[in-house]
Amino acid sequence: FNCSIPHKVAILEYLDELAPSAAIIGAVNTVVIRDGRLTGENTDGQGFTASLREVRDPAGQHIVILGAGGAARAIAVETALAGALSVTIVNRTESKGRDLADLVDTKTPAAGRYLPWTPQLHIPHGTGVLINATNIGFHPNESEMPDIDVTSLAPGMVVADVVANPPRTRFLAAAAEAGCTTLDG
Repeated sequence: FNCSIPHKVAILEYLDELAPSAAIIGAVNTVVIRDGRLTGENTDGQGFTASLREVRDPAGQHIVILGAGGAARAIAVETALAGALSVTIVNRTESKGRDLADLVDTKTPAAGRYLPWTPQLHIPHGTGVLINATNIGFHPNESEMPDIDVTSLAPGMVVADVVANPPRTRFLAAAAEAGCTTLDG
């Protein structure tokens, strides 16, 4: 069965075990029952990583994630476990951003880094995958997009957005115009 906010963390005490990535993430959204045992899984990051692999293997990539909430946490851990070289967390709240970067750095093989979100953020050179894991641009605020310097988007970079509604956000439109491969929510 599936569970959602606010139960993703509260359910942990009732489970018999956690899948390895769910243990690192510290939250579950799916519980699998086998032989009467409850195993917690977190499929958010796994689903994202499977979609990403359709356009680019995360192995060997330098990944930048905008945001440090639940979606960012799951995606950061799963892409790191899938072989990303580094995962940089960009967040306005330094403590949340640093906490997630430290989690990646200490619990996965990838280097975890924190970058403060400054106005017109310049995406670091060498970024292979940029992910908006915030709700910026979500309906009914479709006119909004993350505050980044779109001229720093490199052709060939994969730019993904977890926003599902609308599927084609302003962020993805700007990335496509810059020659990036886009992946919608």
